[in-house]
Amino acid sequence: MDFYLSVIMQTLADFMLPMSRITGVFMIMAGLGTRNVPMRVRVVLIVALTVLVMPVIPPVPNPDLMSFQMVLQVLQQVTIGFAIGFMTMIFINTFIVAGQVLATQSGLAFASMVDPASGVNVAAIGQFYLILATLLFFVFNGHLITIQMLVLSFETLPIQNEWWSVMQIWQIIEFAGWMFATALSITLAPIIAMLTVNLSFGIMTRAAPQLNIFAIGFPITMLSGLLILWLTLDTFLIHYDIQWQLTVDYSCRLIGC
Repeated sequence: MDFYLSVIMQTLADFMLPMSRITGVFMIMAGLGTRNVPMRVRVVLIVALTVLVMPVIPPVPNPDLMSFQMVLQVLQQVTIGFAIGFMTMIFINTFIVAGQVLATQSGLAFASMVDPASGVNVAAIGQFYLILATLLFFVFNGHLITIQMLVLSFETLPIQNEWWSVMQIWQIIEFAGWMFATALSITLAPIIAMLTVNLSFGIMTRAAPQLNIFAIGFPITMLSGLLILWLTLDTFLIHYDIQWQLTVDYSCRLIGC
């Protein structure tokens, strides 16, 4: 059986370019792109998804694996996949920022732990919000929706198509602004409650100057922070749903669907 060089180059190009975009998504995607997921598992998922997607994608015209143009195309596909996965990462980081703000206001920022997903120190409340948001991400099939948008991007952003416009790239920057706005809305009620607690301690200090506010203030503030966290936890799902809808909306704008 004879194999022509042109056939081999065409097959490799048809496999390599879609795999580059899929690899970019799984490098940073929330849940599946973290350090907790073994690299072998991610490689198997990338190859399996590429094999499924490859037959429905039009062949790459004029494949030349040794050209500089092919290198640019691979970088373009990786960037597109990276941007799609980065949207989900911004979504998850919204709740980490909210946990950090709440921990700072309640005096619980001293309780920190190493985040196994990113390798940096995160407040315990931020880690709790991260775990809760990640579990909800899998429960509500966020990973499947992300993969669905990835497959849809091959129709809206075909391989060897023109590059993104400035308005599409601006969607990532605009959505990053929503990360801080949503984090503030999540922690707005706890912050007001903690300010009320601190105001009451200020009044007590003015009424009784001999009261050692440092001896009883910090324990009560931390206990109040935990109590407020428990009382406001029922609104977590509401903010999660709103932020996820924004994530899907901006991701669709990004890929042009």
